[in-house]
Amino acid sequence: MPNPLDAGNQAMTRYYNGWEPLFLQEFDKPYFKQLKAFLVDEYATKTIYPPKRLMLSAFDHVSPSEVNVVILGQDPYINEGQAMGMSFSVPDGVRPPPSLQNVLKEIKSDLGYESIIKGGNLTPWANQGVLLLNTVLTVEAGKSNSHKGKGWETFTDEVIKHLNNRESGIVFMLWGAHAISKARLVTNRQHLVLTSAHPSPLSAYNGFFGCEHFSKANQFLELQNKEIRW
Repeated sequence: MPNPLDAGNQAMTRYYNGWEPLFLQEFDKPYFKQLKAFLVDEYATKTIYPPKRLMLSAFDHVSPSEVNVVILGQDPYINEGQAMGMSFSVPDGVRPPPSLQNVLKEIKSDLGYESIIKGGNLTPWANQGVLLLNTVLTVEAGKSNSHKGKGWETFTDEVIKHLNNRESGIVFMLWGAHAISKARLVTNRQHLVLTSAHPSPLSAYNGFFGCEHFSKANQFLELQNKEIRW
């Protein structure tokens, strides 16, 4: 997906996989222009993850009309080579970080079989309509929450609001306090909101393990003749 830091908004939005109306609207707002200026400086002077070209890659794989599940985390991985613009996912060949290892453990516990994910790249989920989103989409290397409060929260609020208006039901999995704060935005009854602690080793035993979000999601999606192969 094109990067909002590199080109004029009007020229770029035709590439945004059905997200164009929302993105064009948001890119022109004052908060996003301030965020853009901040990010241009950050990428020029510091090591920022994910790579700039992957900043919005979560939206590459699923259009708004195709979203079945939203998995919402906090912010990208802070170590080199891990963040790829999709929450909890890492590129092929990169060892799954502890949070993702815990996600895969919960899948096996919940569903009784191993995940279809054999490494740490969650693109097979994205290709089934799982939007892998964080509340904040960039981070400085080694510094969790370093881009908190710079404008991404407003942008991801608008993404959730946009999806909330869709007629067919979506499962929103909100993991951790930052993600759970978005629950207020899902107001339409056709959607299912599931909340739990973050799968980080620091909090997974406080409610992520045993949350059974994956079976609950599929039970809900079965009503629409859909299923995610986790």
